[in-house]
Amino acid sequence: MTPNTALDALRNQRPLVHCITNYVAMNLAANVTLAAGGSPAMIHAIEEVADFVPISGALTINIGTLSAPWLNAMHRAVKAANQASVPWVLDPVAHFATRYRSDAARDLLNLSPTILRGNASEIIALAGGGSAGKGADSGDAVANATASAISLAQENSCVVVVTGEQDFATDGTGGACVTGGAAVMPQVTALGCALTALTGAYAAVTSPLDAAVAALTHFAEAGEAAGKLAQGPGTFSVHFLDALHTVQPGDLDEARVTWG
Repeated sequence: MTPNTALDALRNQRPLVHCITNYVAMNLAANVTLAAGGSPAMIHAIEEVADFVPISGALTINIGTLSAPWLNAMHRAVKAANQASVPWVLDPVAHFATRYRSDAARDLLNLSPTILRGNASEIIALAGGGSAGKGADSGDAVANATASAISLAQENSCVVVVTGEQDFATDGTGGACVTGGAAVMPQVTALGCALTALTGAYAAVTSPLDAAVAALTHFAEAGEAAGKLAQGPGTFSVHFLDALHTVQPGDLDEARVTWG
């Protein structure tokens, strides 16, 4: 399914996306998902996640502001997703920063995510390599993480997405690079987390690799449009949400995608 066809499906189906994400990202992730065409639900209570996942089109898990109660809820939600064949996306934010965070990411990865999304440093470290990451920020180029992404995709039978100056998505055999966006995007907090939520929305309407590429293309298109109007990070956020919303099926520039 092409990005434009996927966007058409997203707008028509308006899938419910169950997002367990961090405090910093909640508002932006919800607004990005809404603007693009999905329907977000920011639910994390352990008492209800197992009941909510089966009625959702997709689940997204982000470990940004991790705590024991939330981690328990994440595990319960993931198990419910696997039982109900609901696709789910894992975002292992800064998993290399502490032992607790690293163990949490590894345990969740062992539960077979449909899509794994991270920046270059997160993907390199998760594959066992040495990364130059600092907290949630990447210190590595996407090009240096492609081998790690392919290895993780093969080992875990999932799609792996690496985001940065040029995005990369792979299912372990094929893959695609996506270009676009704006230079100011790394200065807007939680955009990567919001991309994880959007990836979940697309995963609800198409195959994992096509979902990843569609989400990346949508983000790149909106980012480029917003970057031409923004005066800085604050005004970029406003223009970015508008651009996500106003782009229509057929508007996505599929020349941004290089398959290989």
